[in-house]
Amino acid sequence: MTKNAIIAIVLSALVLFVSLFVQTVFIAPQNIKNEVDRENAELAEKQKQEEKEKEVQALLNDNSEEQKEEVPQEFVVETNKAIITFTSKGGDIVSYKLKQQKSDKSVELIEMVEEVTKNNRALAVEFDGKNTVNDVFETTFKNFKKDENNGVIVDSETRKIYQNEDVSDFAIRFEKKYPTFKFVKTYNLKQNENVFKLDVAVEFNDEKHEVINYTLRTSPQIYPKNYKDDKYEIREYVAAKKNSKERNTLANKTYKKAYDWAGVASKYFTFLIKPENPDVMRDVTDTYVNGNKSQLYITRTNIKSKAVKDSFYVYVGPRSESELIKYNEAKNNEWNLNDANFNKAVKTSGILYWIEFILKWAMEKIFLVVRNWGVAIIILTLILKIVLFPLNKKTAMGSVKMAELQPKMQELQQKYKDKPQQLNVEMAKLYKQVGYNPVSGCLPMILQMIILFALYNVFNNYFEFRGASFISGWIDDLSKGDVLFTWKADIPFISWFTQSTLRLLPFIYTISQLVSGKITQFGNPGSSGGQMKFMMYGLPLIFFFLFYNVPSGLLLYWTTSNILQIGQQIIINQIMKKKRAELAKNRPQLDANTLKFKGGKKKTR
Repeated sequence: MTKNAIIAIVLSALVLFVSLFVQTVFIAPQNIKNEVDRENAELAEKQKQEEKEKEVQALLNDNSEEQKEEVPQEFVVETNKAIITFTSKGGDIVSYKLKQQKSDKSVELIEMVEEVTKNNRALAVEFDGKNTVNDVFETTFKNFKKDENNGVIVDSETRKIYQNEDVSDFAIRFEKKYPTFKFVKTYNLKQNENVFKLDVAVEFNDEKHEVINYTLRTSPQIYPKNYKDDKYEIREYVAAKKNSKERNTLANKTYKKAYDWAGVASKYFTFLIKPENPDVMRDVTDTYVNGNKSQLYITRTNIKSKAVKDSFYVYVGPRSESELIKYNEAKNNEWNLNDANFNKAVKTSGILYWIEFILKWAMEKIFLVVRNWGVAIIILTLILKIVLFPLNKKTAMGSVKMAELQPKMQELQQKYKDKPQQLNVEMAKLYKQVGYNPVSGCLPMILQMIILFALYNVFNNYFEFRGASFISGWIDDLSKGDVLFTWKADIPFISWFTQSTLRLLPFIYTISQLVSGKITQFGNPGSSGGQMKFMMYGLPLIFFFLFYNVPSGLLLYWTTSNILQIGQQIIINQIMKKKRAELAKNRPQLDANTLKFKGGKKKTR
């Protein structure tokens, strides 16, 4: 072994020894100390959290045997708008049936509080996000009919409370006294409103108290309860703040944004909560569980003062523009609410909202005369076709001019194929020379597409179409597909695709689309290429499968539009035929003895 090798080994051993010494004497003890400190900190935090939960639980429950034996009672309060069932357990709502709305079964009222459990009810409260209030509250009433003993008349079986017919304002109050504070929920109702007011009050015994917050929730689920088979039914988180609004699919998400109100919406109904003072509300969390739970949790900021009283306006009812917009002007509602902007909960197509508004307004005016929404759709479609006819005619005339310009355009393209900028200049001169604007040919198509998108949203979400009949026994509900007959047998694929229902309107629509395309082709000879054939035959067949189950109101519009388009196209074809004959007559004729060759030279026979 060489001298250098021995030195290297000695040095390596020395370095290893020093490293072990430092690790053992200095580093290891420090790591152990850090680990102990971390474990102690975690244990302290855990103990603190457990103490916090015990304190909150102590606020809610005094553990008395008398309290455990209390049995909650239910009270049914009826207004002109709803039949509401309250429970003294937590002072919550366990049923909210809309009197002026019927379910798909036609005889049942719409239930807006579904999926109620022992720990989850509409407008239930929980403290610090963990402890749902399940205690039995003391219940008192205001402005309800009194018996001889000055007590509230309550039916012994139904627990229904009969309020005075001549009193429009009445209230039901729930109160619970805990060891360190008092908790009160008061529901203020009016006979003719879809909105009621909920006051939540917390009053501590002492100025100094444990800082807590509470969370208020919407209904566990709103109508319809089961909607998985209806691909047009939805569940959305909706909220608004001044000039902005937000609408998202429920996704178990927390929104830490300022808002004026927030809620849950289905296709035709909504449950909204509007704090009187939005600044005290901290955040909103939506919850969605496999279509069985669609709920919102609204959390208040921490309560630091001795007593607080928060007021909430709660809207439970149709997701209808005509109902929701009432709360934008005080004179239109009994609560004197201004600029509540509940109508922002209506589902619209954004920038096309103003077009939807005009179309709805026109259709509503037509309905006032004909009293049938199906007939109103047909008349509105006829009016739109008449208004758009000049544009369609101009487009057709433009296509004739384009056909005449094709040889000259091809000549320019060949001449300036290496000079694209010069080609554009020469093409513009050519268009100006013959008085043709290529953009004008696209305008009617763009305009019709905009109207189509707007109408799709109108017909797919327009509340007034819900349950509206066009032809009894065939189209009984314009918000759903038409029904010729249904069957119970499960036919693979067919039952899934058709929802076990034979519909006639999709077949009529497809036939009208095919005929309309064919007649359009007759007016444009030479347009029979592969792309044109696909447009004529392929698209209608694809649309048949896409639109088989769409709302019949939308399909009625498209079908009517196709049928009217057939008539218009026949007229346009005649006009185009005359125009072609006129252009052919005025077309310059070449000398029979002169031919022009590609080189530009002329040769005489």
